[in-house]
Amino acid sequence: MVGEMRERAQDLIERSFVWDNHACMPLRYGDETFLPELARAKESGFSAVTLNLGFGDQAPEEHLRMAAWFRRWLRQHNRDFMLVTSAQELDKARRTGRVAVLFDIEGAVAIGDQLSLIEMYRDLGVTWMLLVYNRSNSVGSGCMDEHDGGLTAFGREVVAEMNRVGMTLCLSHTGERTAREALDASARPMIFSHSNCGAVFPHPRNISDDMIKACAARGGVVGINGLGNFLGEDGAPLVPAILRHIDHAVQLVGPRHVGLGLDYVYDQEELREYLRSKPELFPGGLPDSLPFVAPEALPDIVEGMLALGYSDDDVALVLGGNWLRVLGGNWTATHPD
Repeated sequence: MVGEMRERAQDLIERSFVWDNHACMPLRYGDETFLPELARAKESGFSAVTLNLGFGDQAPEEHLRMAAWFRRWLRQHNRDFMLVTSAQELDKARRTGRVAVLFDIEGAVAIGDQLSLIEMYRDLGVTWMLLVYNRSNSVGSGCMDEHDGGLTAFGREVVAEMNRVGMTLCLSHTGERTAREALDASARPMIFSHSNCGAVFPHPRNISDDMIKACAARGGVVGINGLGNFLGEDGAPLVPAILRHIDHAVQLVGPRHVGLGLDYVYDQEELREYLRSKPELFPGGLPDSLPFVAPEALPDIVEGMLALGYSDDDVALVLGGNWLRVLGGNWTATHPD
């Protein structure tokens, strides 16, 4: 029976569009030390991976340098990977046996005070941008702020412009009031790209059941994060922990509103150094040990969902079908290619 379940899981991965909607390569343009490790996602069965271009207080120039660097490397390795800048290209990448690679941005500091950068980022392959990274910026407040002042006037302009150009808004790392006001301001579905369930494990980076419901009610998707510190107590086995969050969200809002955003960090020493240099981003700190659900855990996750009684169709939605519907739908809606 165990062997049969694994075979079923592998077959389902091969038949599905599987999308990890948030992964982190080193943000060091010119350094390709870790980029070949994208092959791990391909070998594990992922059809698409969204790579982070920048986050937090990094300026527009840093994001643009990373976009140029990643785009060049991907073009040089286009036998295995395909830089995707439109929804139509997602299917083409899969049909040609390549992993589709898209970009994301963690926080509106990346646009400074220039709304026109949003459309340019979208044309470079950025499929979503989150509004705030933990601490307040010009558009609103973060999940680590003591006071959440809500969406600012400039933030409302950012929401409208992202809607216009077909870039999806992400509310991970964002304060709850700011997130609620953004949900109300947006004409298009929004996402939590990599946020876990606070009801399963309380942490400031995890979100309430009310927020999960509000996101789903507007057609959005919550991507479950694979960082162990947000999944459960230190030392808890990672795959059972991520399955608890997936299942809680599915039981709450149904399988059409849950996805995967593993947040896997390929250079974990870079992350530890950054957290040591910016303790204000995570009050109380994070331990040096930062366990992540790796891409190779995909078959175990799928097997776990099947063991919970999920149908093949519902598993396929969580694996990537929901991202295709929301991200692809937003991308196509106003910016046909």
